[in-house]
Amino acid sequence: MKSPQHNHFRLIITIILSFFILGGQPVEFGKDKTFFHGFLIKEPIIKIGLGINLSDIKITSSSGMKVYEVNSHYELLADDADDVRIKGQREKLTEKFLVQVAQARKREEAETIAEDLALKIENKIYITEDTENKVAGAFQVKVGDFLTRGEALNFIKELNQIGVEECWILREEVTTDHSKPHWILINDELMNLHETTVLYFIPKNEQSYLSYNGRDYRGLIVLKASPKGLVLVNVINIEDYLKGVVPSELSPYDFRELEAHKAQAVAARTYAIKKLGMNSDLGFDISDTPKDQFYAGMNAEHPLSSQAVEMTQGEVALYKGRLIDALYTSTCGGMTEDVEKVFGGPAHPYLRSTECTYEKQKEYILESQKVVLPLVEDNINISTMVVSLIGSKIIPHELSPDFYSEEASYEEAVRWTKNALDVLGKQGNGFTSQSSDLNYGSFVRLVVHAFDWEERIQNLMIESERNFILKDYPAWDGEEKDSLAYFIQSGIFSSSPVIENPEATLTRGELAYYLGKIVQSYRDLTHSGIFKGLDEDEIKLEKDTETIKLKLSPDIILLVSNNGEYAFDSRLFLLGGENVRWIEKEGEVRVLEVVYPPLSNVLDRGSKVHLWQVRKSKQELEERINQFYPIGELLDLVPQKRGESKRVVELLIKGSETQALVKGFKIRSVLGLRETLFVIDRESGETDDISHFTFRGKGWGHGVGLCQVGAVGMARAGADYKDILKKYYQGIKISKIY
Repeated sequence: MKSPQHNHFRLIITIILSFFILGGQPVEFGKDKTFFHGFLIKEPIIKIGLGINLSDIKITSSSGMKVYEVNSHYELLADDADDVRIKGQREKLTEKFLVQVAQARKREEAETIAEDLALKIENKIYITEDTENKVAGAFQVKVGDFLTRGEALNFIKELNQIGVEECWILREEVTTDHSKPHWILINDELMNLHETTVLYFIPKNEQSYLSYNGRDYRGLIVLKASPKGLVLVNVINIEDYLKGVVPSELSPYDFRELEAHKAQAVAARTYAIKKLGMNSDLGFDISDTPKDQFYAGMNAEHPLSSQAVEMTQGEVALYKGRLIDALYTSTCGGMTEDVEKVFGGPAHPYLRSTECTYEKQKEYILESQKVVLPLVEDNINISTMVVSLIGSKIIPHELSPDFYSEEASYEEAVRWTKNALDVLGKQGNGFTSQSSDLNYGSFVRLVVHAFDWEERIQNLMIESERNFILKDYPAWDGEEKDSLAYFIQSGIFSSSPVIENPEATLTRGELAYYLGKIVQSYRDLTHSGIFKGLDEDEIKLEKDTETIKLKLSPDIILLVSNNGEYAFDSRLFLLGGENVRWIEKEGEVRVLEVVYPPLSNVLDRGSKVHLWQVRKSKQELEERINQFYPIGELLDLVPQKRGESKRVVELLIKGSETQALVKGFKIRSVLGLRETLFVIDRESGETDDISHFTFRGKGWGHGVGLCQVGAVGMARAGADYKDILKKYYQGIKISKIY
C-alpha cells in the first residue's frame, strides 16, 4: 500500500504534466459542472462569441427560459419566458488605420524591432498580440494612428525610404462610448436595465435550447458589455460545440467518410482548446466565424459528424506534449506548404510541406469488350442516349452505326415503346397493329396513344401558343397537328425541317433518340454515387449514404465525362472516390459513367476547386492593390519566390510610383484570390500594355496543415483518422486529455 505522501507527490506531478500538455498554460475547463443556478453544463466549457456591437437582440426558447440580471447582485427577471428582446446602445464606431511593419513569434522579438524603429520615426508604435492570426501567439509591430487610408499609404512611402519594405495597412474600429444595454422586453413586459448589467439566458430544462438570429444553440447565452459594444456569448460544453463545428467545416452531405470526420473533430478540438482565453477582453474564447472555426449551432448538427465527435471525445493532437496549432485548409491542390512561408514567424516541425498522396492507395482497372463508336443522326450525337436505352434493355444491345442509320419498322417502334413503358412502370393503352412504314405521323400517334397523352395535348397549350408553334408545318393536319405542337413544346422534337413532312420515315437512330427523350421526361434512368472498389465481378458503390454491391454485366459499357464532354472507353483506371453514374437492370450494372477528376494520384483531385482559373482586368487589380500599397498604376505582377508546394510566397508588385514585395497569406488578400498556388498569364491591349491577368491555380484556402478533401481521399483509401492526422501534422501524437 502506497503512503499518503507518495499519492500527494503523484498528484503534484500530474498537475505539472497537465500544465505542459495543454500548451504551457493551464486550460480553464470550469470548476464544476453546475455553471449557473442549477443549469448543468458538463466540463470542459468553451465560450463562443455570436456577435459583437449588437443593438437589437431577440432570443427565443424551445420550451421556456430563465432570465437573470447580474450586476452587484443577481435578480431573476423571468422564470419561464418564451422570447426576450433587448434594445442596447449600438456603439458609435469610427475607424483608424495603422501600418504593420513586422510580425514576431515572441514579444521580446517584437520589442526589439519596435525599439530600433523608434530611432528612425516619430510616430506612435504599438505591439499587440494578433488573436485572429491562424498561428496563435504572433505579435504585431504597428505604427499609427492614421485617420484615413490615404495617410497610411503616404506613410508607407516614408517607411520604404528608410528600408522598411514589408508594410501592411490594418483598419481598426474604435468605439467612442461605453457600451450598455438599455431595456429588455420579456413576454410583452418592458423593463429598464442598469448600465452595468450582464444578462444570463438559461433554458428552463436540459432538453430545451435557445435560439438567436435563426440558429439554435445548446448551453446558455450571456449578453454583456465590452470595449467593442454589446457581446452575445454561447457558453457550452466543448464536445457539444464541436457537433456544430465539424459539419460546418466538412460537409457530411458531400463527404460521408467517417474517418475523415474523426480527423476533423480532433483538429477542431485541438484548435479550440489552444484558443481558450484568446478573446478574454471581450468575454469569449473564439468567434463563430471562419476566422476561427465556423460554428452554426444545433442547426448544422448531423449524425455522422456527431458520431465522429463522440468517438474521439477528449482527443487532441500534441507535439512534444504541447497542443499544436491545428490549422486546416479545404483543398491543398496536391501539396501543403510550410507554415512560416504562408503566415510568417518561425517554422513549426509539425506543419511542414506534405504531398497530398497516399502510399497505400488502391488501384483498380475496369475493362469492357464493348466500345461505342460515334452515333450521329441529323447532326446530333445520340451515342449516350442509345447507351442509356441499351442499359435499360429498352432497345437491343447493338452498337453498330450502320444499324442505327437504317430505317426503323413500325413493329420495332411498338416493341421498343412497350419496353420503355415496362421500365417506367406504366401500363400503357395497348397497341394496334399497323402495316404502314414508321413515319413521323404514325410515330406521334403511337406515342400519344401508348402513353395516354391526349389530356396533355388538350390542356397544356393555349390556342395562340399552338398556332405560333405550327405556323411552319402546313403538311400536318387533324389531331396529329395538335400532337406535333405538343412534341415541339415539350422538347421531344426540335423545330427543324426534318419534321416538316409527317410522311418522312424514321431511322432506328431517330427512333431511339426520340424515345429516349420521352423516357427522360418521366425520370432519369441513371443512379448516382461514388465508386468504392471492385471485387472480381462485383462493383462496390456508395448510393444515398449506403454502400451497395452490384454485379458487373459481361457486356458493360464504360464511358467517362469531363466538363460536359463524353468519351467511351474499353479500359478505365480508378483509385476510388470517383463520382459515378450507372444504369442497372436485373441486378447488373450495364452502363457505368465515371465523372473524371483530372487524371492524378493526389488525394484532393476530386474537389471542384482542385483546378481553377480567374481572369481580372488590370484596372480591377490596380484599384484593389492601391488600397494596401501606394503603387500608382499597376505595371506587372512578378512571383519572386515559391515554397515547397510551388505556392507563390513572395510576389513583387510593380507600380508607376513604387513597388511592393508581398509575402505569404497577404498575397491572397491583396489579389482577391482563393489560393496562392497559381501561375500568371498576361494579355496586352491596343497599346501593348498589359490589360488583363489570368491566374491559373490549384486549391482553396491557405494551404497549411490538414487538407480536408485530402483527408476524405485517405479515408476512402482505407486510412483511419490517426493515420490522416499524422500525415498532415508530422511527428504528432494523439492523446486523450479528458
